[in-house]
Amino acid sequence: MLELTTPVQYVKGIGPKLADILATKNIATVGDLLHYLPFRYEDRLNPRGIAELRGGEMATVIGEVRNSGLFRTRRMPIFQLTVGQGRSRLRCLWFNATYLQDKFKPGQLIALYGKVEQDSRNGELQIIQPQYEVLGDSASGEDKNVASLEVGRIVPIYESAGQGRVTSRWFRRVIRTALENLTPDLPETIPAAVRQRLALVSPREALWKVHWPEAGESFEDLQSSRTPAHVRLIFEELFFTELGLEMKKRQQKAQTGIAFRLDERVRAAIKKILPFHPTAAQKKVLREIAEDMQKPHPMRRLLQGDVGSGKTIVSFQAAIIAIENGYQVALMAPTEILAQQHYFSARRILENAGYRIVLLTGSLENDRKREIRRHIAQGSAQLIIGTHALLEEKVEFARPGLVIVDEQHRFGVLQRLKLMQKSGEGSDETNPAEPDVLVMTATPIPRTLALTLYGDLDLSVLDELPPGRTPIVTRRVSDDRSAEVWDFVRKQVAKGHQVYVVYPVIAEQEERELKAAIKMYRELSEKVFSDLKVGLLHGRLDSELKDQVMRMFQKCELQILVATTVIEVGVDVPNATVMVIEHAERFGLAQLHQLRGRIGRGAAKSFCILMTGGKVTEEGERRLDAMVRTNDGFQIAELDLELRGPGEFFGTRQAGMPSFHVASLIRDRQLLELARREAAAVLAGPNDEISQIEISRALAALRMTWQQSYGLVEVG
Repeated sequence: MLELTTPVQYVKGIGPKLADILATKNIATVGDLLHYLPFRYEDRLNPRGIAELRGGEMATVIGEVRNSGLFRTRRMPIFQLTVGQGRSRLRCLWFNATYLQDKFKPGQLIALYGKVEQDSRNGELQIIQPQYEVLGDSASGEDKNVASLEVGRIVPIYESAGQGRVTSRWFRRVIRTALENLTPDLPETIPAAVRQRLALVSPREALWKVHWPEAGESFEDLQSSRTPAHVRLIFEELFFTELGLEMKKRQQKAQTGIAFRLDERVRAAIKKILPFHPTAAQKKVLREIAEDMQKPHPMRRLLQGDVGSGKTIVSFQAAIIAIENGYQVALMAPTEILAQQHYFSARRILENAGYRIVLLTGSLENDRKREIRRHIAQGSAQLIIGTHALLEEKVEFARPGLVIVDEQHRFGVLQRLKLMQKSGEGSDETNPAEPDVLVMTATPIPRTLALTLYGDLDLSVLDELPPGRTPIVTRRVSDDRSAEVWDFVRKQVAKGHQVYVVYPVIAEQEERELKAAIKMYRELSEKVFSDLKVGLLHGRLDSELKDQVMRMFQKCELQILVATTVIEVGVDVPNATVMVIEHAERFGLAQLHQLRGRIGRGAAKSFCILMTGGKVTEEGERRLDAMVRTNDGFQIAELDLELRGPGEFFGTRQAGMPSFHVASLIRDRQLLELARREAAAVLAGPNDEISQIEISRALAALRMTWQQSYGLVEVG
C-alpha cells in the first residue's frame, strides 16, 4: 500500500525519469501528487451532440477526427480540424499552430472544450482555439478502455508538465492508480470539534472526490473549488499554516526579551523630537509599540502605513525608547538611497538631541567602514543605519536592543532573521536577551496576505495622513497630448514647484529602455525646457552622482527631475507637486502608487499625470482606472493582489511566502480567517472540546508534514 509520504517514483506508471519531471511541479511524494488538483473540470456526463450546439455557449464535444490541415493566410498560419458525429460536423481553428500538424489522424476519438461561435460568412458552427484531448483511436477499440476515466462522467483536467509529455490524461491515470493503492487508514489530524463545527469530510473522501467527483456534484461548486472535498483540503492546508505561525508567535513570546523602561525622562525625550502634532493613528501605533517594548519578551511587530503616513517618525520614537535605556538600534533599508534618506532624516531630527548616528553601506571606503564598525562594536554608535552591509560577519553590536527593518518585502524572511540573530552576537553573557524587532512597509498589504506573510508578527496600521496633506489629483492622458502636459508642467514650475518625470525601465530590456529615458531627458532639457534646470537620475549612475543629483533636487537647484523607478521609495521632497509617469500602462499597480507617493508631501495641491502610449490591455485599463479613482493604498493593494496573485505581489520566493498546493489567498480569504481562529482555539486548549491527545496529534502532523511544505512555518 502507498502512504502519503511514499516517494512518487514508486507509484505504478511513474518511475525515476517521470519523477524528475514531476519534481519541476513540486511533486515529490504521493501526498504531493494527490494534492495536485485539477485546475478545471469538464462535464462529459452528457457531452453535447454537434447538432444541438448553439453559438455563444461553452461546450464539451466528443467526436471523431475526420480531417485536418494547415493553411496559410497573409497574416499567419491557421490549423483547421474537422470533427464528426455521424453526419454532423464541427470545425475547429487554431492560430499560429504549426505544431499541431502531426498531432491528429483520422479515426481518433477527441474531446474538445471551448466557446461555440457561428462563422459570419457561411453560418457554420466552429470553435476557435479549443482545449483538446486525444482519447484514443475509435477504430482500434481503445475508446472502450478509456471510457471509464474519460467519458460519461465529470472529468478532471490537470495542467501538463515537462513540455506536455506528462499530459492531463496521464495525470488522471496515475492519480487514479495512487488513490486505488492508498492505505485505507489515513490519519485524521484535525481535532474532532473543529471537523464537526465546519462539517469537514474525511481526508480519504476529500482526496477521492476532488479528483473523481460523483455525478450529482454541483458543477459550479467544482469550478469555484467549493465542494465539500475542496473545502476540506483547502481548510486543512490553511489550518496547519496558521497553526505553525501561531506556534512561532508563542515561542517568540516565551523567549527572554528586554523590558524597556518608559518613565518621564524617556517620554520627555520622545516629545522633544516631534516636529509636529502627531496624528491619532501615530499616537495609537506608538502606544502599541511602547507597550510591547515594556514587556519582558521580544517585540515582533509589523508597522504598515501608506506612503506619507509618518512611519519614519514613529520608528525614530521607538529608537529613542531603546537608546534612552542604554541600547543600540539597527535600521536596515533595502537600497543605499533609502538608507541615506533615513540617515539624513535621523540626523535632522535626532542629532540635535545628542544621539550618535552612523551610516554603513557597501559603497563606503574600507577605512571608513572599519571606523564605523569599531564605533558599533564599542557601543558609541547608538543608531546604526545601513543596507545589507549590516549583515556582514565583521559587524558586531555592543548592546543591541531594537532592529528596524524597512520595506520588509524587499528582504527575504531569512535576512530579517539573520539580522535579529546577528544582533545577539555582540551580547555578553549577562545579557542573553533577544532584541525587539519592528518591521516597516509602505506597501499596503491586504489583510489576507498580512495574516499569512507576517502571521508571526503583531500588526499596527497607520491609516491616517499627517495634517496639511492634500489628496493628490490623478489624471490619465494619451501621449499625443504631451504638448498640453508639458505646458502644465511649465506653469507649475512658474509657481515655484518642482516636477518628476518618470520612465519605466524593465530589467529584461534595461539597456534599450535606459537609452529611451536618457534620450527623453535630452529632448526635455535641450528643447522643451531649455530655459529650466533639468536633472537625470537612474540606477546605472554611481552612488556619489545619484546623491549629488538628489541633493540638488531637494535643495531646489533642479526644477525638473527625469528619473527611472529609482525614486520609488524613500525620496522626500515636499516642494515636488507634479509627477508625470510616461508609459504608465507598463507599471504595476503597487509601483504606480509608490511612485505617486513621492508627491503630495507638502501642503500644496499635487498632480499625478499618467501618460499612455499605444493600445492598453484590459488589465492595464483596470490599473489605470484604480489610480485615477482612489488614493487609498489598501484599496489599490486589494486590486493588485487580485490582478497579479500573491506570488507576483511580492515575488513568492523573495518574500518567504508558503507555496500552497490547494489554497488560494485570493479565493479563500474567508477560510483563511476561519483557519486562523480555529488554530488559535486549538492552541488555547485542552478544554471540554479539544483533548491534549488531539492537540499533540495536530502538532506532530505540523512538524512532520506541514513544516517541510512551508518554509515560513518553523516549529521547534
